[in-house]
Amino acid sequence: MTEQDLIHSITLSRVLHFNVATQRLLIENLGSATAVYEHRHDIQQIFPDVSAHLTAALEKMEDMLPRAEQELDFIHKKGIKCLGYNDEDYPSRLRECDDAPILLFYKGNADLNRRRVINMIGTRHCTEYGKDICRHFLAEIKHLSPDILVVSGLAYGIDINSHREALANGLDTVGVLAHGLDRIYPNTHRNTAIEMMSHGGLLTEFMSGTNADKMNFVRRNRIVAGMSDATIVVESADKGGALITAGMASDYHRDVFAFPGRTSDRYSQGCNNLIRDNKATLIQSAQDFLEAIGWETQQKAIKNNQQMELFPDLNEEEQRIVSQLRQQESMQINLLAVATNIPIHQLSAHLFNLEMKGIVKLMSGGMYRLL
Repeated sequence: MTEQDLIHSITLSRVLHFNVATQRLLIENLGSATAVYEHRHDIQQIFPDVSAHLTAALEKMEDMLPRAEQELDFIHKKGIKCLGYNDEDYPSRLRECDDAPILLFYKGNADLNRRRVINMIGTRHCTEYGKDICRHFLAEIKHLSPDILVVSGLAYGIDINSHREALANGLDTVGVLAHGLDRIYPNTHRNTAIEMMSHGGLLTEFMSGTNADKMNFVRRNRIVAGMSDATIVVESADKGGALITAGMASDYHRDVFAFPGRTSDRYSQGCNNLIRDNKATLIQSAQDFLEAIGWETQQKAIKNNQQMELFPDLNEEEQRIVSQLRQQESMQINLLAVATNIPIHQLSAHLFNLEMKGIVKLMSGGMYRLL
């Protein structure tokens, strides 16, 4: 993104406030925020049905330029990355969401498009039970799937415990903020936030000078949900921000998981209700989570690699078959033929050879899987 387009993206987001759907529509149709700025006076000629409110708002873009230039100066001084909606580094999962912001401000070193991204959220009033879950879950995740990026909201309770336990286990972790990058809220989490910028990062859609107002936390939650493959609710009362985030994740067609608690525990009611209402999958460990979401564990990957090393004499077609089954767990022969581009009659012979070598097994229903 050029500096000119960055300035115009800032001004567009300012004049249209939280109407991100319209911001995106304009950029997608005109090509860039700069193009929107250039057509601010004749927007009705391009979109005849545009509202008078939108026309008036775009007319004000020029008035916002000084504030955008001020923000650009702040960005340069603080070494902040600006991720535009069409930029390669913009979180690709979030881009799929209809209400994704057109611009994000990022201070950190983690890849936001990591192959596996989860968020861990919950009540601000977490109990020792919730803290223990964060501790044990992330220690186990590090052992089973160490390439996971952990996202949360840097708030009191489950959020900050998730960040701290991720750091303690050498996992990258990103905090999504409800304010600008010129401050940390709550201030007591400043030291953790500083450490995260070297082992993850801080991400926000808000400009400097933005306070942590109540509504901003709800907006923050959609980014937490949208940039992740899965939402994990650790503890929650029967109402709260974690449940809002879980609902958003479900709306985005993302997996939602929850840890159960005793029926008498106030801060397990939300999790128990999610599970009861089939809005979340019950998990009790990282192993449960990885199996439920279908992610291969590190041990299984090592086993597969060792298995390949035991049979170095596999030909090219057999290697393709094994690689495909490693990705899909098990496949029917017709689908395997399509995926590997090997004719059925040849594939049958290769599968027979692999069975004889003890690498694959024919299951019921004509499904083949690796041993």
